[in-house]
Amino acid sequence: MRVEYINPFVEATYNVLSEVLNGEVKRGELYLKESSMRIMGVAALVGLAGDVEGRVLFDMTRDTALKVVGVMNGGEVFKTLDDMAKATITELANMITAQAVTKLHELGFKFDLTPPALFVGDNMEIANTLKIEALIVPMELENIGTIEVNVVIRERV
Repeated sequence: MRVEYINPFVEATYNVLSEVLNGEVKRGELYLKESSMRIMGVAALVGLAGDVEGRVLFDMTRDTALKVVGVMNGGEVFKTLDDMAKATITELANMITAQAVTKLHELGFKFDLTPPALFVGDNMEIANTLKIEALIVPMELENIGTIEVNVVIRERV
């Protein structure tokens, strides 16, 4: 996996989270994961196709998702992942991937995105069908929780 593909997603995640959540964002220790992984409870998945193939997954606990949704909706308290909460998490994924893809297009990479798919549940597993390591970038959000950016991208073969 080339760092040129990864950095725009990490930078966009940091920038968007800092802006929309009005709080401190710290990048945690990066790590690699070879196999499929269980989501933490709420995950937005965006597929990539074109010069590259793969996916980016924004993974968080249900509690973190509800806090993010609350901040993004003017401080409103959300107790359930209703339609508004789900739409807000999906929009967050859209904002991050749009910024990352803009940067990648400026660097000369050409590819398309799928609309975000939202997964909510316990003990759900996302399969890594590309058989390459996933890079996990934890983003620690002050007073909110952690969102893990899970990136699997490779050049199309």
